[in-house]
Amino acid sequence: MIRLLLAVFLLAVPTVAHATDAGWALLRDGGHVVLLRHALVTGTADPANFDIDNCATQVNLSARGKQQASKIGALFGARAAPIERVLSSRYCRCLDTARIAFEAEPELFAPLDLLKSDPTEKAAQLDAVMKEIRAYSGSDNLVMVTHLENIVALTGVSPREGEAVVVEPQGDGLRVLGRVTF
Repeated sequence: MIRLLLAVFLLAVPTVAHATDAGWALLRDGGHVVLLRHALVTGTADPANFDIDNCATQVNLSARGKQQASKIGALFGARAAPIERVLSSRYCRCLDTARIAFEAEPELFAPLDLLKSDPTEKAAQLDAVMKEIRAYSGSDNLVMVTHLENIVALTGVSPREGEAVVVEPQGDGLRVLGRVTF
């Protein structure tokens, strides 16, 4: 049983490394859109007294999450992946990921907030994000810091905390070009 688990692990590791290498190659070239899931957090759900304007009422980055965000920024620099703009959800965990990683104030973009439960509002959020992605034509990369459920709804991909998903518009949706795990 242990040998089987070890074999499965060893087979999976090269796949992740290959996916990450392919993702970095895309980012070095620039002109791409990156959906970045916020870094590691302290809990699993925002408390009942949640207030978008008060970080003390939200799930926030853990110490490891802050280190991870710093690593994200360092690797973007070391891998020469140019950044043109950084858009972020208004949630503190996303803002802090963007601020630490890219050492600049991100542009607030409410459609990147956690998806609304109302189907009409949710569809409007996703449409606004898709419109922003379709309109992007820069030569450097556009980074959009958001949440797991948003990335899943847009791509069908379930990234880890602090993972980047490189996308491009395709038809009515998005095509995943590559992924980078930090």
